[in-house]
Amino acid sequence: MYPVANMLNGIKTANRALRDSIIVPHSNHCYAVAEKLSAAGFVGSVSKKVRRGRPVIEITLKSDGRTPKINDITLISKPSRRMYNGTHDIKSYMNGRGAFIYSTPKGILTDKEARKENVGGEVLFSIW
Repeated sequence: MYPVANMLNGIKTANRALRDSIIVPHSNHCYAVAEKLSAAGFVGSVSKKVRRGRPVIEITLKSDGRTPKINDITLISKPSRRMYNGTHDIKSYMNGRGAFIYSTPKGILTDKEARKENVGGEVLFSIW
């Protein structure tokens, strides 16, 4: 299965269930995406841990009491169909309230950062 999709689905499910945190299997790509979500303010802290001898990522979720910070996550690029945007095709999402997350040659970036860095790449997902 696609590890990033598995992590995003877990975040979406745990967010709707108003859980405090989620634990997903570790991969460098998933860790970079989780770090970018934390830097963008969609999730709280992200840390690497070891559980039962295996590396995992613990992601702390944000919520305002009974309303979660994340409303929806939509996977755009899939293993069966990769979606790429050039530099001039990068648009803002939900008038700046959400973000597109890109995998670029300069690492994992949000749409604002990709426009600032003047670089395009694979559109992983949208979040708001």
